Amino acid sequence: MAAPLPPSRPRIPGSGLAKGLAVTLRTMTRKTVTEQYPDVQPDLPPRTRGVIGLFEENCTVCMLCARECPDWCIYIDSHKETVPAATPGGRERSRNVLDRFAIDFSLCMYCGICIEVCPFDALFWSPEFEYAETDIRELTHERDKLREWMWTVPAPPALDPGAEEPKEIATARKTAEKLAAQQAQQTSQAQQPPQAQQAPQVPSAQQAPSADEPHADEQARAAERPTRPQGDSKQQTDQPTPDQPGPGEPRPDQSRPDHPRPDQPGPDQEGRG
Repeated sequence: MAAPLPPSRPRIPGSGLAKGLAVTLRTMTRKTVTEQYPDVQPDLPPRTRGVIGLFEENCTVCMLCARECPDWCIYIDSHKETVPAATPGGRERSRNVLDRFAIDFSLCMYCGICIEVCPFDALFWSPEFEYAETDIRELTHERDKLREWMWTVPAPPALDPGAEEPKEIATARKTAEKLAAQQAQQTSQAQQPPQAQQAPQVPSAQQAPSADEPHADEQARAAERPTRPQGDSKQQTDQPTPDQPGPGEPRPDQSRPDHPRPDQPGPDQEGRG
């Protein structure tokens, strides 16, 4: 159950009239200040919706602003242009080229939908409002006139000090720092004189090899020598055997007839037989 309302205080007759007269008396005692326009320009806020400026370089002729305009006061004409291939063997591409961009401000109701739906930031609000004309046909501003209004567009407000840095700016800054570091490194290498050839280091007494240990060069040469199997060694096949003379010695059966062959019996063996 809801709590009962507190009892209201009784109204004093004529209290409302007294408050109104107090406001009137307080205003009457103040000095009147009149802005002397057009001699003194008014101080307008930066987000004032005065006129629309066109940044033509960002326009891709996507026609979103013309389709979303509730008054159909935006007129766009364009044509397609063939762009040659950037690399040999590549494919040619086509792009839209802007021919006409006009806004009829006699129909515009300054809703700002065209600026909000533009995906490439080609339209901006300008606080300028002094573009009245004696002829209504002069209120249709072509792209040259819309481009002139871009000079009156105020700069965007500064970001909050605690806000994160935009990704586009962070990527561009990192790329610039990387290129600057590479250029500085190349400059330092170009300015550095060529290093002189170092003299061969003489081994110290601690590093000198002892007489008992073989020299390091000899060990390296011995390791580089090709090794052959014992059965296929040329030195073993060239060495004379006890039964086979060497290359320069006469055979026992040709030069020495008294030397018997291994398969023939000697004179002692014949007598014994």
